[in-house]
This record gives sequence, C-alpha cells and structure tokens, in this order.
Amino acid sequence: MCVEKLQKILLALTLGIAMMLAASGSIKAAFLLQLGMMVILILSGLTGFCYITKVLSTAFPSCNEEKK
Repeated sequence: MCVEKLQKILLALTLGIAMMLAASGSIKAAFLLQLGMMVILILSGLTGFCYITKVLSTAFPSCNEEKK
C-alpha cells in the first residue's frame, strides 16, 4: 500500500463517516468533519503541500517509489 492510495482511502472513509453522522442526526459533528476536510484539501490544492501525505510517508512508501 502506498501513500497516495492510502490517502484516497482515508478521504473516502472520512466522507463516509460524515455521511453516517449526518444520517444519525449529529449534524454539527458532520459539518465540522466536512469543514476540516475542506480546509485540508483547499490548502493542499493551493500550496501543493499535504500534511496527511507527509505524515503517512513516514510509515508507507510513495507510489512513485513503489513503481521503480
């Protein structure tokens, strides 16, 4: 498993958890989770730096390194 794939899996899980929270009536928690993910993704898009990828790369190899 490489960092980029793992990051996408974690993003999908986070969105699923937000949907579950919204469906169970915890609208505030779902909103805060979605807001946090939006901030992380916007900062990643604008700056090119992704904190999640940096943290995960300490334990998992990059997909680019895996193909070599």
